[in-house]
Amino acid sequence: MIWKARHREIEAGRRTLVMGIVNVTPDSFSDGGAFLGADAAVAHGTALLAAGADLLDIGGESSRPGSDPVPVEEELRRVVPVIDRLVKATGAVVSVDTTKARVAAEAIAAGAVIVNDISALRGDPRMADVVAHTKAGIVLMHMQGEPKTMQAAPKYGDVVAEIAAFLRERGEAAVAAGISMEAVVYDPGIGFGKTVDHNLEILRRLSEFAALGRPLLVGPSRKAFIGKVLGDLPAAERLEGTAAAVALAVAGGAAIVRVHDVAVMARVVLVAEAISKGRRAGG
Repeated sequence: MIWKARHREIEAGRRTLVMGIVNVTPDSFSDGGAFLGADAAVAHGTALLAAGADLLDIGGESSRPGSDPVPVEEELRRVVPVIDRLVKATGAVVSVDTTKARVAAEAIAAGAVIVNDISALRGDPRMADVVAHTKAGIVLMHMQGEPKTMQAAPKYGDVVAEIAAFLRERGEAAVAAGISMEAVVYDPGIGFGKTVDHNLEILRRLSEFAALGRPLLVGPSRKAFIGKVLGDLPAAERLEGTAAAVALAVAGGAAIVRVHDVAVMARVVLVAEAISKGRRAGG
C-alpha cells in the first residue's frame, strides 16, 4: 500500500517499517532531556538511521500523561533546526510530531514530509489546511481526552470497535478537508487514554483494524503498560517487553512501528516477519 507524503511515495505494508523517535524535549517519559540540544538530536537521529530506521519522528512537545502544552515559539525553536539539518545531511524521511499547524507548516518547509498529529486534526483548526495544501502525509491517532488528563479514568465498551470508529470518522474528516486518503495512516494510540488491559486488547486484536483500509502505525515503545505487566519496571528496563509488543504488532499487521531502540527493534521486526509472514531478508 502506498503512503503519499509530499514528493515521497512510501511503500507501507510490503514490510514493516521502523520509525525512530527523536524527542527534542526536557520531559518525555523515557528519554527527556537526553537530546534537547540540536547537536545531540541531530547526532541521535543520524545514529538511528544508521541502526536501521526507515523514518524519523521528531517532536518538541512531550505527550506523556500529565504533560503541559509547550508554547509554539519554543516548539519551533526545538524542532525546526533539527529537521533542517537532518534532512540536508541525510535525506531522511522525517515526520514532525505536533498538534500545532504553524509548527507543522514550518517543519514541512524545513524538510519534513509527514505530520504525526496525536489530536487527529482536532487540536488546531488550521492543521487540516496545512496538510492538504502541502500534500504532507498525516498520521491520525486515537486519544481519549488530552495528555494532561487522559489517564485519569479511561473507559470503553469495546475498545477496538470504538477506536476503529473514531479513526474512520477522522479519516473521512481529513478527506472532506482536502487531504488525500492515500496520505493517511492510522494509529490506535497505545497508552493514550487507555488502561493496561485496553492496550493489551488493542495489540491482541490489531488485525481488526485492517478493515479501515489504510496502513497502521503502532507505538508501544517503553510504554507504561509494559512496565506494569513486568512489575512496575521503569522505562529504561522495558526493552524486552517492547520487543514482545513490537513482534505481536508485526504479526497483527502493523505497517510501521514507532520505537526508541531502533537497532534492537529492527532485528525483532525481521524475525517477527519471518515467522508470521514467511518473509526473510535475503532468503
